[in-house]
This record gives sequence, structure tokens and C-alpha cells, in this order.
Amino acid sequence: MTDPNAPSTTEADPTPGAPGAPGAPDTSAGLTARLNQAQPYALGLFRIVVGLLFACHGASSLFGVLGGSAVPAGTWPGWYAAAIQLGAGVLVLAGLGTRSAAFLASGSMAYAYFEVHQPESLLPIQNGGESAAMFCWAFALLVFTGPGALALDRLFGSGEATTVKAREDRGTPVTA
Repeated sequence: MTDPNAPSTTEADPTPGAPGAPGAPDTSAGLTARLNQAQPYALGLFRIVVGLLFACHGASSLFGVLGGSAVPAGTWPGWYAAAIQLGAGVLVLAGLGTRSAAFLASGSMAYAYFEVHQPESLLPIQNGGESAAMFCWAFALLVFTGPGALALDRLFGSGEATTVKAREDRGTPVTA
């Protein structure tokens, strides 16, 4: 007769070093720590790509380059939208006044979506407003996260970037 309180001999003991075994390294924590360290650089690259694409969109509308056609100077709202796209795109790309430029860009894309695209139909896939919606939300994200790494704001010592740098020097975790 077997003792019901005795450990079962059919259950295998965990292999030492296997995930979940006592003393095994927690690989998810290590990966998370490495990803957190790279976060400012990923955000900086995101900012650079979004700014470049937005500036190219504006340049194509203002100057007729990159396969676009020039909008006549001073026409509402196309010419002004293109000027905002070029100016805000270059600022965001460079990381100079990122939050303010991103706020202006996000608002201009929200206006473009609701005034130009949404009256055609409700969903962006139906009304051709995918790029306006994506730019709007990408810039809204940059308003809240800041420029990340590789921004000129850090070089010139703007208020936000200087505060972030001071927090990094003290060892305080910073996400942007």
C-alpha cells in the first residue's frame, strides 16, 4: 500500500536551468530591461521617420517634387497645409521644438481628416484618409512622449531636454 502523502514518482523534477526551474535566469526580465534601454533610440528613430515622411509630403505639395504636383500659392487650405507639413515635418525630423511642432502637425491632420476625408464616408479605408489619420495619431504620440534620443533639443539645451538629461544623470529612469 502506498502513502497518499508521499510525492509521486511519475512527476519529473524540473531540470536545473530550465525556464521556470528554481535558480533559472528570468530571460523575460533581461529582455525587458534591454528593450527599455533602447526605448529612447527607438522613439528617436520613429520621430525621424515620421518627420521625414511628413516633410516630403509637404515638399511635394509646395514645390511639385517627389512625384507631387504643386498647389497654387496661397490657396486655402492646400497651400497652408503643405507649408505646415514641410515646416513641422522638418522640426520634428530634427527634434527641435518637437512637442509644439507635433501638436501643430497633429491638429492639421485632424482638420484634414474631418474636413476633407470624413465627409466622403466614415472609415479611413473608404474615404482615402488613412495617411491623415496615421499622421494625426503618430504626432499625437510624439506630443506626449517627446522627441526621444538623437534630438537637436538636447544639443541646444531646451527646457524639456535639459530636464530629461539631468534626470538621466541622476540615474532616474526616463522614457523619452
